[in-house]
Amino acid sequence: MIKAVTGTRDILPTDIPKWKYLESIIKSVFTLYNYKEIRTPVFEETSLFARGIGEATDIVSKEMYTFLDRSGESLTLRPEMTAGVVRAFIEHSLDKKQNLSKLYYVSPMFRQERPQAGRLRQFHQFGAEAIGSYDPLLDAEMIIMAYEIFKALGLKNLLVKINSLGVPASREDYKKKLAEYLQPYFDKLSNESKKRFETNILRIFDSKEAEDQKIMKDAPLLIDHLDDESLSHFAKVKQVLTSAQIPFEIDAMLVRGLDYYTNTTFEIVSGSVGSQSALCGGGRYNGLVKELGGDDVPGVGFAAGMERILLACENEKSFSLNDETVDLYLVVIEKELGNYAYQTAVELRRKGLIVDMDYLGRSVKAQMREANKLNTGFVLFIGGEEYAKGELVLKNMKDGNQKSFPKDDLEKIFSSIKEN
Repeated sequence: MIKAVTGTRDILPTDIPKWKYLESIIKSVFTLYNYKEIRTPVFEETSLFARGIGEATDIVSKEMYTFLDRSGESLTLRPEMTAGVVRAFIEHSLDKKQNLSKLYYVSPMFRQERPQAGRLRQFHQFGAEAIGSYDPLLDAEMIIMAYEIFKALGLKNLLVKINSLGVPASREDYKKKLAEYLQPYFDKLSNESKKRFETNILRIFDSKEAEDQKIMKDAPLLIDHLDDESLSHFAKVKQVLTSAQIPFEIDAMLVRGLDYYTNTTFEIVSGSVGSQSALCGGGRYNGLVKELGGDDVPGVGFAAGMERILLACENEKSFSLNDETVDLYLVVIEKELGNYAYQTAVELRRKGLIVDMDYLGRSVKAQMREANKLNTGFVLFIGGEEYAKGELVLKNMKDGNQKSFPKDDLEKIFSSIKEN
């Protein structure tokens, strides 16, 4: 038997209502803030992610699904969405059409990671990007929108963590100070952190190794070495979050895993999903558009993992959905009336009813069991003495009441169902 590839999973019909509900919350919140949906190809040129995310990041160096197509071009299944959105922004000159592009997406992503709870190799993210403004109000807006979505889902076990990575110039000065601090401890660092020392020294703060964490505990912090412009920007973000009553804490070790971040960076974490606690993360990326070949246009955004969010909702039992129902089930008493029953179903579906019927030639008793299994509101019996008299019998499955209708008057049957 061929099974789903390791690290992927099927989303079965029984799971779909939860996904639809989550997607409806996402769309409703983004719509309130006037963000428009964008959809980009599932694969891009590999160079887009290498340049945009950074060659030294774990995503590019370890996790991407990269392949050569038949023309020999290197393509990659998207591991994240921001680079693709920025590519589309540049390619279609969106900045020439409006000064500020406010975009959102709901899409699958692909990373070859070690599968675990809330982390898959094909996973789904939603997120938003605002491209065209330096205003710290937009930094705060990203956090507020994400928080509003999580609260609308009923999640309570949330923590907002924010930090500032400053502008590139001040960050480069800080990196030198951090390197000076780490140099005496270099031999004690883990092999991974030794690599990061050369390629992306800030990522050493992300290390899960006990010895690394012990060393980094007393390391100088970037937030203490920010320039005045970065401090002012960060102060405005904090002020807006406080005014919006978004609880947050400053995490000076929060650096995020992508090279393109500047100024604000943030995560919203949950204690309800185990070790993979981050539900979303994002920040400002003022240099990314230029890095990918566009003008020097600032941007800010975030992305959220949908599997992790649904896992948190399940663990907190934050919402419950009514079972999906069928408006009407047609019970065919005489098999030779199957074609008539099907045409009746077609006509009632065209009027907007959810209608199903038997396709297996089962007994009336078996058909009724199926109607109950489908949480059917009404059953329409086709056949028997009533049909011989030119009538169809409609049964209300909630109270058991039955009523006969002329078989050529589907409008009355439809109205009776809609009234209830």
